[in-house]
Amino acid sequence: MSEMKNTSSQRFFAVINAGSSSLKYSLFAETEDGRLERRTDGGIEGIGSDKPYFIAYDDDKYKMDEYRWEANEPLETLLGFLIGWIENFLAPNHLSAVGHRMLHGGTLYDEPIIVTPEILENLRTLIPLAPLHQPRILKVIDTLADRYPGLCQIVCFDTSFHKTNPYISRLYGLPQSLTDKGLLHYGFHGLSFEYVSMELKHIDRHAAMGRTVIAHLGSGASMCAMVGGKSIASTMGFSALDGLVMGTRCGQLDPGVILYLLQYENMNAKELETLLYQKSGLLGVSGISNDVRDLMASDAPSAKTALDLFVYRVVRETGSLAAACGGLDSFVFTAGIGERSPEIRAAICEQLDWLGLELDERANRLGELKISTATSPVSIWILPTYEELMIARHGARLSAQCETHKHGTGNLQDQPAASSSSGQRGLTVNP
Repeated sequence: MSEMKNTSSQRFFAVINAGSSSLKYSLFAETEDGRLERRTDGGIEGIGSDKPYFIAYDDDKYKMDEYRWEANEPLETLLGFLIGWIENFLAPNHLSAVGHRMLHGGTLYDEPIIVTPEILENLRTLIPLAPLHQPRILKVIDTLADRYPGLCQIVCFDTSFHKTNPYISRLYGLPQSLTDKGLLHYGFHGLSFEYVSMELKHIDRHAAMGRTVIAHLGSGASMCAMVGGKSIASTMGFSALDGLVMGTRCGQLDPGVILYLLQYENMNAKELETLLYQKSGLLGVSGISNDVRDLMASDAPSAKTALDLFVYRVVRETGSLAAACGGLDSFVFTAGIGERSPEIRAAICEQLDWLGLELDERANRLGELKISTATSPVSIWILPTYEELMIARHGARLSAQCETHKHGTGNLQDQPAASSSSGQRGLTVNP
């Protein structure tokens, strides 16, 4: 574990990822040569349950601290604890900025931005585009702004990377009046694709600047086609429901199914939302689990069906993306399933041999960086994604401008201490 350097000129950036039941964080330090190094990460799980818990890891991923509450705590309290812990860890330094992953930028935003009151109000207008994700993130931003008015906050949009998609590829066959209201094909997982594409440039610039498909295969899954390092098509569209079959999300669905469920199953909008986001995908098809590892360990026919469907949809979407690219030079696996499941990778590559993917079975089994054969017309890679580092990089770039954008006064360490009614063992924000 590297030692914490408490130099007054060093800058530190936190990334907070607000989920439905968790607050995950990563903390980065800027080195003298401008690189960002992770110092700690972790978060609070079980938010909304009777016993939420906090856990923190050092830069070598060893557990360094934990804390458990014995009762349901409001988000404000838990967030205060988390920021207090980070500030205590940093003391006598303080945070330069906090970055957030924002799912949707709509047609308003296609670049990372510093949060101002005006921008915050604009972001609220985008809630209908991402009703499950956007409110949670905005709640965290609001809470931090109330507690620490001088804290620089930055939002990075998952839709931004796809701003280079041709306009024609973003259109649905809907009336122009609806298109004008933002009913367009956006694409998501942009921070992951941005990071992986940059890494590929460092490793093999020829592959990165050619015709590339990146497969972000995790509980949430999507694929992106790139030409010359720029996104030209993706499998997710208006929402994070489209495209591939995912852990609990349905993926591509005939709109007629929605009409049927409304008219003949008498489902309302909330029931549909729950079905499509939380009860479908691998979980729905298998009836067992949304986790590929559980399904691979199961002998149930439905588990095999779910995995076969997952692979089939990846293969079919690859054909579509390759058509958008006009061919294929490289294929990249990333995210949890893509990085850790040699069986899924092998199944996908086997069905894509017609497109020029020749898998090196040994390299795939060992999880090496390049897993294609020496003679494969299409190079195949495994590149771990790191969305948090991508957000921190944007935060470091933008934070110097915060002085002119602050909507309050004072620095984070000058604000009231973050306290918890459940006990924080003296963790404070430099009172």
